[in-house]
Formats: sequence, C-alpha cells, structure tokens
Amino acid sequence: PQCTDLSFAIEEIREAHEEPTDPQAQQEIINSIEEVYFSNDSFDIVKYELERLPPVLSLQELEEYRDKLKQQQAAVSKKVADLILEKQPAYVEELERVTSLQSGLQLAAVICTNGRRHLNIAKEGFTQTSLGLLANQRKRQLLIGLLKSLRTIKTLQRTDVRLSEMLEEEDYPGAIQLCLECQKAASTFKHYSCISELNSKLQDTLEQIEEQLDVALSKICKNFDINHYTKVQQAYRLLGKTQTAMDQLHMHFTQAIHNTVFQVVLGYVELCAGNTDTKFQKLQYKDLCTHITSDSYIPCLADLCKALWEVMLSYYRTMQWHENHDQDEAAVVSSDGNNVIGTEESSFDRNYVKKKLEHGLSRIWQDVQLKVKTYLLGTDLSNFKYDDFIFVLDVISRLMQVGEEFCGSKSEVLQESIRKQSVNYFKTYHRTRLEELRMFLENETWELCPVKSSFSILQLHEFKFMEQSRSPSVSPSKQPASAVSATVTLFEQYCNGGNPFEIQADSKDDETEDVLASNGYESDEQEKSAYQEYDSDSDVPEELKRDYVDEQTGDAPIKSVSRDTLRSRKKSDYNLNKVNAPILTNTTLNVIRLVGKYMQMMNILKPIAFDVIHFMSQLFDYYLYAVYTFFGRNDMFESTGLGLSSSRLRTTLNRIQESLIDLEVSADPSGTLTAAEERKEKVPSPHLSHLVVLTSGNSLYGLAERVVATESLVFLAEQFEFLQPHLDAVMPAAKKPFLQQFYSQTVSTASELRKPVYWIVAAKAIDYEQMLLLMANVKWDVKEIMSQHNVYVDALLKEFEEFNRRLNDVSKRVRIPLPVSNILWEHCIRLANRTLVEGYANVKKCSNEGRALMQLDFQQFLMKLEKLTDIRPIPDKEFVETYIKAYYLTENDMECWIKEHREYSTKQLTNLVNICLGTYINKKARQKLLATIDDIDRPKR
Repeated sequence: PQCTDLSFAIEEIREAHEEPTDPQAQQEIINSIEEVYFSNDSFDIVKYELERLPPVLSLQELEEYRDKLKQQQAAVSKKVADLILEKQPAYVEELERVTSLQSGLQLAAVICTNGRRHLNIAKEGFTQTSLGLLANQRKRQLLIGLLKSLRTIKTLQRTDVRLSEMLEEEDYPGAIQLCLECQKAASTFKHYSCISELNSKLQDTLEQIEEQLDVALSKICKNFDINHYTKVQQAYRLLGKTQTAMDQLHMHFTQAIHNTVFQVVLGYVELCAGNTDTKFQKLQYKDLCTHITSDSYIPCLADLCKALWEVMLSYYRTMQWHENHDQDEAAVVSSDGNNVIGTEESSFDRNYVKKKLEHGLSRIWQDVQLKVKTYLLGTDLSNFKYDDFIFVLDVISRLMQVGEEFCGSKSEVLQESIRKQSVNYFKTYHRTRLEELRMFLENETWELCPVKSSFSILQLHEFKFMEQSRSPSVSPSKQPASAVSATVTLFEQYCNGGNPFEIQADSKDDETEDVLASNGYESDEQEKSAYQEYDSDSDVPEELKRDYVDEQTGDAPIKSVSRDTLRSRKKSDYNLNKVNAPILTNTTLNVIRLVGKYMQMMNILKPIAFDVIHFMSQLFDYYLYAVYTFFGRNDMFESTGLGLSSSRLRTTLNRIQESLIDLEVSADPSGTLTAAEERKEKVPSPHLSHLVVLTSGNSLYGLAERVVATESLVFLAEQFEFLQPHLDAVMPAAKKPFLQQFYSQTVSTASELRKPVYWIVAAKAIDYEQMLLLMANVKWDVKEIMSQHNVYVDALLKEFEEFNRRLNDVSKRVRIPLPVSNILWEHCIRLANRTLVEGYANVKKCSNEGRALMQLDFQQFLMKLEKLTDIRPIPDKEFVETYIKAYYLTENDMECWIKEHREYSTKQLTNLVNICLGTYINKKARQKLLATIDDIDRPKR
C-alpha cells in the first residue's frame, strides 16, 4: 500500500512539473519567502499570519497578500517536485533491492526450520541419554561432598557443648586447641551462611575462654597450684600470648594484695563495729585502718601478714615453676634444634618472662610494705602493753626477714614506719617505767631478794631472745633456734604448708622461771640444796671461788684458790655458811627485767638502738643516783681529805643530776611544770622509804640495807658489763662513743660508790670523839720511859671489837662480801688513825719519853687490831708513824719534811713546830717554819 501512495505522489509531481515555469522567476519567489517559514515544525504559521494583519482590514490587500502566499507555496511545491523527480531512478533501484532481500529472508527461514528439525532428532537419539547420565553422576559427586560438609558443620555446631565441658573441667589448653581447630575448619566452609555465623560465634567463645583463663590466672595469686598453673600457661602459649599472660599476672598480684588487705581489715572493723552497716566498704583502705580497735590490732596484723605471705609465696612458687620449666625447655631445645625461628621466639618469651618476674619481686614487696605501713601508722601504739608491742615488732621483724629473702630488700619503708612507732611508743613506755622505778625505789626497803647461787639473767624470760638471736638466720620470734637450719629460708621451710605468721602460744605459759632460792619453809632437801654446808673443802662450790675475784679490777685470780686461802678468808667474808648468791633487791630484778625488755625491742628493731640504749642507760643512771642519794650523800665527804669519791664519780653524779633529775618538781606541787618536765624527760629525785632506818647504832646505821643497795648496784653494773658486747653489736657506728663513755664513766663507777656509802657507817660506828677526850686526859710530858700503854688504846680496841660483833650480827641477815668488809675496816682504821694523829696534834706539852709512849700506844693498837682483821697492810699506818717520828727532826729537816707531807692539816703541822721544836729552836726559826706552813696552806683556801 505504501508503494501505491508513493506512485500517486510522484504522478502529481510530474503533472505539476509539466506546467511551463521560469526557473529564474521561481527562484526569486522562493527567495522572497520570509525566513521565519524555514524555522522548525513547531512554528505556528496561522497564528503568525493573523498577528501580522493590520488593525484596519482591506479586502483587496488581503486578497493580494493571499495570492502572493499562494505563488510562494506553488514555487516551493514546484521546487520540491523537481528534486523528487531528479532522484527517482535511485529510488526505483533501491526498491528492487528491498524486494530481493525479502525473498532471501523467506529462503533462510525454511533452511532454519529444517536444521532445527534435524537437531531435535539428534538430541532425542544420542545427546539427551548420554549427557544425562554424566550430569547425574556429577550431581551425585557434588551431593556426596555436600553431605560431608554438612556432617562437618553439624560437628562444628556441637563443639559448643564440648567446649563448655572442657572449661568446667578447667582443661583450658584442650578447649583452646579445639576452638582453634574449629576456627580453621570454619574458614574452609565460610561460603556457607550458617558457617560465617558460626565463625563469629567461635571467636566469641575464644574470647570467653580468654576471660575465664584470666580468672583462672588470678586464682594463682592466693593459692598456687602447679597443675592448674601449668594448664593456664599451656593455654596462653597456644594463644601466643605468653607475654600478655605475664603482664596480666602482675596486675592480678597487685590487685590481690590490695583486695586481700582490704578484706582482712574490713572483716575486723565490721566485727568490732558489731553491725552490718556497709559504710565501711566504701572507705579507702587508709581510712579503714584507723577504725581498727587496740584489741583487734594484733590478730588483724597477724592475719594481714599471713594473707600477704600467701600472696608472696604464690609469687615465689610461680618463679620456681618458670625456672624449672625453662630448664626443661632448654634441655628439649638442645636435643632437637630443628625449628630455629620457633626456638628464637620461645627464647625471647622466656627472657621477657624472666625479667618481668624479677622486676615484679621488688614491685610486689613495695606494695606489701606500703599496705603494712598504712596499717601500722593507722593506730597509735603508745599505750599498748609491752608484750603486745613486742609481738608487733616481732611480726614486722619476721616480715622484714621475708622481704630480705623475697627480693633482698632492706625494707626501708617498714623500718621507717616501725621506727617511728617504736620511738613514739618507747618514749611513752620509758617515761612510765622511770616513774615506776621511782615508785619502786621510794617503796624499796632494801631487803635481800633470795635468788639461787646459780642465778643468771639469761634465766629470766626477758632474756630468752638472746639465745635465739645467736643464730642470725632466725628472727627473734617464738621459733626455737634449733628448729630451723641456718641455710633454709622461710620460703623453703613453709613452701608446702604452714605460715610463719601463725600466732604461737607464748612459752611463758608452759614454763616458769626457777630463779628464787628456797624460802626455808619448804622441804629439808630443798633447804639443804639452797644452803649448803662448807665443812668439807671438796664441797666448796665454784660460785664461792668466783667470789674471790678482785672486785676493784674485775679480774679473777690466775691460779685456783687454795684451801688454806679459803679458810683464812672465811672470817673476813662474813657468814660464808650461806650460799654465795648474788645480792640484789626486787627493784634490781625489776631494772634487769626492764633492760631485757628494752634489749628485746632493740634486737628486733635495730634502727632505734641508740634511743633504746640511751633510755637503758637512764635506768642505770637513776638507780645509781638513788643509791647515792639514799646512802652516800654527805657534805662532810671532801672535808675529811680522804678522797672518798673520785672525780669521775662526782662528774657522773653531776651529769645524772643535770640531765635526768627534775629538781624543780618538788618546788612546784601544782604541776604547772608538767609539760616542761615531759619535754625534758626528767624524773623527780627519789626519796628514801621511811621504813628504812639509818640512824640506829645496833644495826650499824642501816648497814644491811646499805650492803644490799650498793652490792645490788654493783651486781647491776656487772650485768651491764656482760651485756656490753650485745649492745655494741647493734649500736650504730656513729653513736658508739656514747656507749663507750657510758661504760667507762658510769657503769665502772658503781663499785666506787661503796667508799662514800660505807664511810658514813665507819664514821658513826666508832666513837672517835670519845677517844679524843680520853687522849686529851693523857699526860705526855713524862720524864721516864713507860712500859704500859694508855687506856684510850683499850677503849678504841673495845670499840673495834664491838664493831666486829655488830658486823657479825648484820651478816646473819645479809652476806657481807669481802670487798665490803675490807672497805668498812679500812674506813674505820683510817678514821681511827687520823683521830690518833689529831689527838697527838692536840697535845700542849710533850717530852721525848712522851713520844716514845705515843709509839708504844700505837704499836699496841696495831698488834691487837691485826687479830681482828685480815687487812694488810694496815691503812694509814705510815700516816701515824711518820707524824710521831717527825718530832725528832732537826730544824733544817723539818722544813723539807713540811713541804713533802702535805697530807697533814695546818693545825697538825703547826703543833709539830710549836710543841716539839719549840724547846730546841729560837723564835726566828720557828716563825720561818710557820711561814712555810702558811704558804703551803694558802693554795688550799
């Protein structure tokens, strides 16, 4: 149909073309067409022409314009028709080609239909059957593989249950191994959607195992178990996180220390508070420590140290495990060195772990120290009982020993904190003890405390620690020294059980001190053992032989004492029938016990050694000062010229008075000086008990009490001498001069106090004034040699016999040691001899025969006196003899003699010049001698 339309169009064009036209005119018409008509198809021609119409329409003009447009249209149509006719041959040719193409396509359709038919026959006859078999076989193989994968997936999905079982059994290495294998398998099947989910779930499980593993690792901190720790370490190694495990372990140990101490202290605080208030749980550890009561302080400290010991022991055993494990691993590597890379990595891990563990030692110990320090300083210990405080020191000492063994630490933090508490405690304690000592001394009646002859301060409980401290490896706890070998550390000893901080029952409960002698009311056997008879020389005990020590030098005789010597000395050492037990009082024993307690504290805590020894010296100082004040103070000492107290003793007494004795307190009864008194650490001077009577002649002016007082002081000094090496060992080097000075200037002066104390007895025991009166009645200017001595000599000897008798009476109450009896006799004889010289110096007239009588009297006195006493030579014998003989000197010799013998008083020398030489020399010579005496006397004024 399209072809038909095209033919008609061409026909029309041909008709139009046939009309005669002028090509030039036609072209002009086309050119006259407005440009706007050549625009695009959307141009609206009608609208355009209507809009062009003029406002006033003219039919003629419109018709003319219409004709013009028609001409233009005809010209255009003519031009188009010409162009179409021009292309007609090409159009016909193209139309033929289209027809030919149509025929070819119809033929191709027939060929395709036939080909498809033949292919369908081939498919049904051969391909479909054979290839179907192959496809089914392939599908079967795929399904078998799928089934295998499904079974694996099913197994993978069931691993959760097995993993849970393994974790319950704490088989961490097995669980991690299984989890890692499952992850590997899951990565093979990750293309399945269900497996991709399983893979993430396995990763979660692995993380969960790691968390449980971390919890398992934290359990190691309090109770190390080898099997448990081995599993944990294997598990971390499988994860490749050995180093991480070590970092975590240290963090857990730090946390364990914090939690442990907090829980222990919290438990005690809540227990003492007696309510379930949770406010304590919110407190900081430091604040919590301040709520501990004094009753619960020690058990809490013990539990604290026990708990911390468990943590440190676990760390110690952890290190041991790694050391053993490293040795085993090194042995395996040396036998099989194939995997070099793995070996290097393992070696790196081992070195890291080793360094980390070694570094952790000091860190953990520092944590422990700080926690215990906080606990120690949280309570004021100054009012604790002594034994309780010693227990605290003992526990801390044991803890410091643990620190020494744990990481070689000197525990400066603990030392400083316990030093601070100790100094604080000790000042308060010492102050109280000094006040107690004053009370003891003021109530002391200076009666003998009956102790056994074998008494030693080491038998007292307070000195038991000295036996234990001889073994340097054992701390001064209740542990017997023989129980532990010197080479075994606490960690080795308690590695498999037990705890070094267990509170042990005090040995005082099980045993009693056996130091007191029989009181006479017990059985005869006991009394016999306490007071042995010395009838047989073979029965003389060692104690008696030891008593014949030179008490001035402190040296024992080089050779053993012979029986004859013992017999000869029995009469001088009064009442030797009694056991030669030490002379001491209850107060002495109390001071010795205090010294033991002080030394216990010092032994446990060496940093305060100087403070303790200083306070200990004050105990001795105060005792010495008390004995001097009670029995030795007398203003007449030095006026006698006997030199009774040495300059060293006087210096010591002055020092004690200035540094220790508070002389103002008696003048201030209102107590306003209390603060100053405490600041100066001074004690009021003691006063002798009113029960002690020192004025009775029958008791030799309290000789028994004096003997007990001075000899107990000497005994105390001997104990200090015995303890000197122990004190010297703990005294800091810088402070050792103080200790040496204390011993050389104070302790060694104790025996020197005997002279002034017993001089008072000697001065009163014999009536020297009566003797002077008797001597004044004697006529010395006799003209013939006398054969009979004067009556005053017999009176004096009678006085000495009476003195001897009273001395025997006193010795029935108290044994009078040889040095004491010697000093008493020496004093009495010295005073008697000086009284004789004074009597001779009072003579107004004297002849040569009178001088001879003086010598006769003195020789008679010496002869009888030697039977009463063993003292040889007689003291001041030359003092009398030299004075008597001086009567026979010439004028020139007398001047030299006066200058050489300054021991005589001015009065005595003047008498010699006036009475003796007055009859032989002139007045000028006498004046010269008197001037010489005056010159000698001037420096004394």
